Amino acid sequence: MEENIQAAEPLTVEEAISRLQQTEDLGQRYYAAWWLGKFQVKDQRALDALVLALDDELDRTNDGGYPLRRNAAKALGKVGDCTVVEPLVKCLACPDYYVRESAAQALESLGFPEAIAPLNRLLTGGVDAAVKCEGKPHLVEPYEAVIEALGTLKAHDAIPLIEPFLAHSVPKIQYAAARAMYQLSENPLYGEKLVTALQGDQLTLRRSAMMDLGACGYVQGAEAIAQAYAENSLKLIALKELLAHQFKLDQQELSPSSLKVMELMDSLL
Repeated sequence: MEENIQAAEPLTVEEAISRLQQTEDLGQRYYAAWWLGKFQVKDQRALDALVLALDDELDRTNDGGYPLRRNAAKALGKVGDCTVVEPLVKCLACPDYYVRESAAQALESLGFPEAIAPLNRLLTGGVDAAVKCEGKPHLVEPYEAVIEALGTLKAHDAIPLIEPFLAHSVPKIQYAAARAMYQLSENPLYGEKLVTALQGDQLTLRRSAMMDLGACGYVQGAEAIAQAYAENSLKLIALKELLAHQFKLDQQELSPSSLKVMELMDSLL
């Protein structure tokens, strides 16, 4: 789907808004929502059209999902406007798992603390309730996205809710919990859990742990990232995230940690 989207023709803001508002061609509406997010269009008319698309009933999958709603939520997460927080919070109650996941990711990107309480509610029941949804390939809630969002939002009151997920049976949820716990506590124990995960047998899990290390800013894991058995392109992305985090901590000159990360990045080019 992403390749097909990227191959589509360019639009103007007016064309994208017009296509999103029409109802005849669902594919064009989907593309228009993606385009508005891709180019972070902050035009109020675009925001209004995307918010309206969060309630769309026309674009449905055979199993009842809402593709346009998902794409609209993703787009709204890229515009950085506080006025879209409330509509996205409402999406956390959507019957479509993937809409809820997209909304959680969007709320993480926006960074407004008003999202913390409703995200916390999705962790109700803890690990015991975090089971596979009957007949679906996913769990009952998008726990990975929710936990990551709470970590990014610095939701310290969520620590008791997140910590038990370190023992969840799904590794990616364990990694999300370790990432969030490090963000909320800065305890290296949680960063080292992700470093250990880089030694795992499955490439997909190593990739996930690597991205989580970058996202949480555990700079002590930089060398482990550079040496991990994974693609250099992904290592560079994770190290770039670490470097961006470290830059925020540096004072008037680059710290030894920043310089070390830069050296590791150079060695991968």
